[in-house]
Amino acid sequence: MDQREHDLETRRKRAYFLSWHRGTREMDLLIGGFADKHLSSLTEAQLGRYETLLQEADSDLYNWITGTDTPPESINSDVLQRLCNFQIDPVHD
Repeated sequence: MDQREHDLETRRKRAYFLSWHRGTREMDLLIGGFADKHLSSLTEAQLGRYETLLQEADSDLYNWITGTDTPPESINSDVLQRLCNFQIDPVHD
């Protein structure tokens, strides 16, 4: 593994951790569930946009994801749209 791949893997691990440690259980499930399913397939550029989203407040993210608020143009991206369209898999007993 070269340095660039190592750095990318380190960024993915950090993003994964931040996805599951949002502050509220609802956002942990939403953002963490998205990370479980999609984080490994994000390109380096998409990962950068995802890292930017992770810096936003949970309340703002929730409102954008649920369509309650329109995200600022600087935040609206393909990654946010994927997150908005993401659906948590229901738990089956």
